[in-house]
Amino acid sequence: MNTLAIVLILCASFFQGTFGLGMKHIAPVKWENWWIVHATVAMIAFPMVWSYIAVPETFTIISETATNVLFMAMLFGFLWGIGGILFGVSVEYTGVSITYGIVMGLAASVGSLIPMFQMEELPANFNIVLVGVAFLLVGVGITAIAGVKRDKVQNAVAEEEVEEDGDVLVAAPPKTASKKSIKTGVAIAVTSGVLSALLNVGFSNALPVAELASTKYGANPTDASLVAWVVVLIGAYIMNAGFALFKMASNNTFGSFKVAGGKKAYFWSIAAGLFWFAALGVYGQGAAAMGDLGPVVGWPMMLGISLIVSNVWGYRSGEWKNASGPFKILLGGLGVLIFAICVLGYANA
Repeated sequence: MNTLAIVLILCASFFQGTFGLGMKHIAPVKWENWWIVHATVAMIAFPMVWSYIAVPETFTIISETATNVLFMAMLFGFLWGIGGILFGVSVEYTGVSITYGIVMGLAASVGSLIPMFQMEELPANFNIVLVGVAFLLVGVGITAIAGVKRDKVQNAVAEEEVEEDGDVLVAAPPKTASKKSIKTGVAIAVTSGVLSALLNVGFSNALPVAELASTKYGANPTDASLVAWVVVLIGAYIMNAGFALFKMASNNTFGSFKVAGGKKAYFWSIAAGLFWFAALGVYGQGAAAMGDLGPVVGWPMMLGISLIVSNVWGYRSGEWKNASGPFKILLGGLGVLIFAICVLGYANA
C-alpha cells in the first residue's frame, strides 16, 4: 500500500470518528430541523461543490453514465439511509453500546465482503482479507462488550439515588429491559448494520462513473471518486431528507427552524456535515489510490480506525469515568482492531 493511500485513510478515519461530536449539540433545535440542514450539507452541497471543483464535468459525466449504474448506486445509498434510521430505533431497545458494536461490525465486514465477491475474480490473497475482517469483528465485539460493562458500572453509580428513611438508606431498584425488547433491538441493529454497509457497496457499484471521469475526461482517479459519491449520496439524501420532512409534518415543526440559541446548534449541524462527507470523500480518494482492492480493504480499515478515534474523543470527554475495568477491556479491543488494520494493510501491500 502506498504512503498516499495510508495518509488518506488515516485522515478519513479522523473525520469519521470526529463528526459525531456534532450530534451532542442538537438542542434546542428539533432533531428533524437540525437533521435536514445536516443532510443537505453532508449529502448534497459539499459533495457536489467539491466534485465540481475537482472535476468540472461532474454533471456531464453523470448524464452520460448508464441508467442502471446510476439506479443501483442511488438505491444502495437509499437503503443505507434506512439503516441509519433503524440505528436510532435500535438504541431505544438495547442502548448505544450494543447497537454501535453490532452496526459497526456488520457495516465494516459486509461492506468489505460484498464488493470483494462482486469482483470478476477473487483476489489471490482474499484469505488474508477474510482474516483481517474476522479480527476486525472480534475487535469491534470486544469494544462493544467494554461499552456494555461501562454502562452497567456507570448506571449502578447513577441508580444509587437513595431515600433517607431515618438511619436507613434504600437504593432505588435497577431498571431492566424485557428479553423481548432486547431481542427486538438486536434484530433491528443487525438489519441496520447490514444496510449501513451498503454505502460502501453503492460506492463500489458507482465506480463506472469514476472510470468514465478518468478515461474520457482525464480526471485524476482520486478526484474521479468524488463523482461516484455524488451519485450514491443523491439516493441517501432522498431517504434522509424524506424522513426529516415526514417528522416535520408529524410534529408540526416546519416553522421551528428559528429558536433562541439555535445558531450554535446549526453551526454544529453544518460542521458535522462537512466532517461526515470529508470522511467519505477522502476515503474514496484513498480507496482509489489502493487500486482494485480499495473498497474491499479501505472501508474496514477506515471504520476500524474511526472507532479508535471516536473512543479517544469519548475518553477525553469523560465517557469512561469511574469505569477503569471496562476501559481496560476497551484497550484490549482497540489492540485487536489495530492488529486487524495491519492485516488488512498487508493484504493490500
